[in-house]
Amino acid sequence: MGDLEIRPATADDIPAIVAMLADDPLGAERESPGDLTPYLAALERLTSDPNQHLVVAGREDRVVGTLQLTVVPGLSRRGATRSIIEGVRVHADERGSGLGTLLIEWAIEESRRQQCRLVQLTSDNTRTDAHRFYERLGFTASHVGFKLAL
Repeated sequence: MGDLEIRPATADDIPAIVAMLADDPLGAERESPGDLTPYLAALERLTSDPNQHLVVAGREDRVVGTLQLTVVPGLSRRGATRSIIEGVRVHADERGSGLGTLLIEWAIEESRRQQCRLVQLTSDNTRTDAHRFYERLGFTASHVGFKLAL
């Protein structure tokens, strides 16, 4: 993994990121790789917000992984800042290589650097392999999540 670089995502990375987001049964239903316009607009919003960190893992000029880290100041837990990890994806050719672990370790270290007291994430109920992966990294399934589509 020595040739791996984790860096902020750019507009040039959007096609590869969206392809990874769409490369599973859930993503295939909700992503639209044929129209990158909304993703590029989202990237502009993300890059203008200092609490948002959309990163890619690159190897040999190829995007092989991504995640979004959001830093959230709060009042609970004695005014603690927390981070939320979302959109973790590893290219199909890289799965099982340890890349996912490196991405999550990067997010945890960045969270520490941002003085977060808690790192949290959600994972769809159907992603049982992902649940085992996060548990191996020390995360606990401590809450039930809810969503409301608008």
